[in-house]
Amino acid sequence: LQESESENRLDGETASDSESKSEFGGSSPVPTSDDTPEVLNRALSNLSSRWKNWWVRGILTLAMITFFFIIIYLGPMVLMTIVMCVQIKCFHEIITIGYNVYHSYDLPWFRTLSWYFLLCVNYFFYGETVTDYFFTLVQREEPLRILSKYHRFISFALYLTGFCMFVLSLVKKHYRLQFYMFGWTHVTLLIVVTQSHLIIHNLFEGMIWFIVPISCVICNDIMAYMFGFFFGRTPLIKLSPKKTWEGFIGGFFSTVLFGLLLSYVMSGYRCFTCPVEFNNDTNSFTVDCEPSELFQLQEYNVPVLLHSVLGWRTVRMYPFQIHSIALSTFASLIGPFGGFFASGFKRAFKIKDFANTIPGHGGIMDRFDCQYLMATFVNVYIASFIRGPNPSKLIQQFLTLRPEQQLHIFNTLKAHLVDRGVLASLEDA
Repeated sequence: LQESESENRLDGETASDSESKSEFGGSSPVPTSDDTPEVLNRALSNLSSRWKNWWVRGILTLAMITFFFIIIYLGPMVLMTIVMCVQIKCFHEIITIGYNVYHSYDLPWFRTLSWYFLLCVNYFFYGETVTDYFFTLVQREEPLRILSKYHRFISFALYLTGFCMFVLSLVKKHYRLQFYMFGWTHVTLLIVVTQSHLIIHNLFEGMIWFIVPISCVICNDIMAYMFGFFFGRTPLIKLSPKKTWEGFIGGFFSTVLFGLLLSYVMSGYRCFTCPVEFNNDTNSFTVDCEPSELFQLQEYNVPVLLHSVLGWRTVRMYPFQIHSIALSTFASLIGPFGGFFASGFKRAFKIKDFANTIPGHGGIMDRFDCQYLMATFVNVYIASFIRGPNPSKLIQQFLTLRPEQQLHIFNTLKAHLVDRGVLASLEDA
């Protein structure tokens, strides 16, 4: 009871919070329990709760990192499948919280509509991705070609059906609550589905754009915890009392160094640096290409201020390593705010974790709260500073036009090249 009261005081609950709680039926928070495996409980029974938690988190972290290496080894298709599974699990955890908190009203169709909207949004986002990256396969199959051609109309029709179902489900005296839950579902979709879609887009740019950002977030999470555990003294933010400035700063420097080293190692392998493409002849993914300048060693001058410290005037490094500094800096300074946001959300509903899927870590969403924010940044960063016009996508769109339209574009392009003298030079050559 004392611990619960102190938690309530820490949450800073006000009168308005209590009123809002009563408005929603005064439902109890989602219960949490000790989900640590019995084997670990017995093995660590002689340790204090602080060190027991440290060992449990450490062992499960190593297990998750091992699993991460395995799915990377299995290739892009498995990675995309895992991203989809994580998306569904995260959506389930957040929707379950809403269902448990407001369950006393027994709202009709709430869960059914939530999963239906998840299906609609996934169809909308991934339908366009399939068309972009599997164009030849889509054009080869008649059903897929029809779905691709009318994709947006079908998406809108599906969503409109769900919208009408929601309106028909409205119950007298519970209108406001039902609209709250309608908003709950849509915000969850915005956070979870959109971000997982961006993660897959990053993966198609090259596995290095998928692995390095995720690894930087993992490294920052681990190192911030380690520095905070051993050296933490100064609280960082009230939303997460266990977070300290020592952990925050230690995690930042460790992550930047880790990002530079990991980028150097991965930039030398084509399987990580080449864009993931679909081979229509073998119906499989390929990651073979001539590395771009981004992944070729370049010589850079060392700033004068660092000459005496490093003893070097020049240094050879991959240009991608410079970009990795931006990625690791975001993962260390801004990424944790995704975790703080999740902490505030959990405190609002008096729960410790989103679920108890991973002992010592909570739910899947507890592990991916920072990853989703990182995925958005990486996608924006690639679009702003890395990716240029995509000729293959233009050709795909060109091939979908009618023959007379293709001929018109051909003649227009030919006249433009002749005027610029490019076509004449090519003919001479």
